[in-house]
This record gives sequence, structure tokens and C-alpha cells, in this order.
Amino acid sequence: MTATAIAPTIVPNFDDDSNEGRKIAFICSKGNLDMAYPALILANAALGEGIETHIFFTFWGFDMIMKNRMNDLQFSPAGNAAMHLPIGDIHLPQSLAPMPGMTAMATKMLKKQIADLDIPEVPDFLDQIVAAGGHLWACQLSADMNSVSEADLREDMDGIINASDFIEMTNGAQVIFI
Repeated sequence: MTATAIAPTIVPNFDDDSNEGRKIAFICSKGNLDMAYPALILANAALGEGIETHIFFTFWGFDMIMKNRMNDLQFSPAGNAAMHLPIGDIHLPQSLAPMPGMTAMATKMLKKQIADLDIPEVPDFLDQIVAAGGHLWACQLSADMNSVSEADLREDMDGIINASDFIEMTNGAQVIFI
């Protein structure tokens, strides 16, 4: 019988207030309104803790950083079995989700909920992240696949880089794929 090595238990030290040298990297692969906010909220929180923060946009995540799309992100209830209406605990039946007008209605509802909480819209949130020292990177392969150039993207992008460069740049970082 072969002995199996057991990995040591990692216990976080919550008494250490130093975030010096910490890095976090978010990979944004989706361009839906509801998929944009998790990375932005977490990136903003990390920056507030003094953690070096990078966001890498790939595939449909490009919608968040493209000048012609970033102000028109949508939220589709189709395929979202957890979709509920903001009235009590009423769930939206999946049979209704693909009906005409449902994406527009769901997008309007989500944008209102976000605005009511004083959370900025995606372009404004990205402005705040950059102003706080966050770094925005676009995926070279996704740019090539979609014939996107730097001129098509927000002006405050740090650049278009390949996946290997991003991996090297974020060596030792916590990586969160969204």
C-alpha cells in the first residue's frame, strides 16, 4: 500500500493587517450585466484593502470594455432558474423567460436595483477601479478572434496581452474566474 501525502491545513491569519505583496486577478469571460458586477465589486473591495488588483477580459467579457457595448449590457432571465422578481419571493417560470421583452424587463429591474443601492454602472465602476490603482487587461486571442483593436476599447486599458503574459504577471496571485 502506498502512503498518501496529506496537504497541510491552511489557516488564515486574520490578525495580520498587512496586505503588502498580495495580488488578486479576476478573469471576466462573460458580458452579461449580472456577470459583470461580481468581479467589479470584488476588485473594488481588494483595492480598498490595498491589494494589487488585475482584471483580464476575455471572450464575451469584452462587452464590459468595448466602447460600443459597455453602456448596453443586458441581463437575460433565460436559463437562470434562480431568477426571481423583486416582489416578495416570486420566481420567474423558465417557460416565460424566452418571451419577447423579458430580457429588457429583467435588465431594467436589475439596473434599478443596482441604482437603488448606489452602485455605479459598469463603465463608472471601471473608472473607479482604475482611479484606485486597478489594472485592466484585454485578451489578445479574444481581440484577434473578434477583430478588436485598442481603439475599440476603453482608453484606460493597460493593454492587450496574451494569456501567458497574464499568467506571468499574476504569478502568486489569487485568481478568480467569472
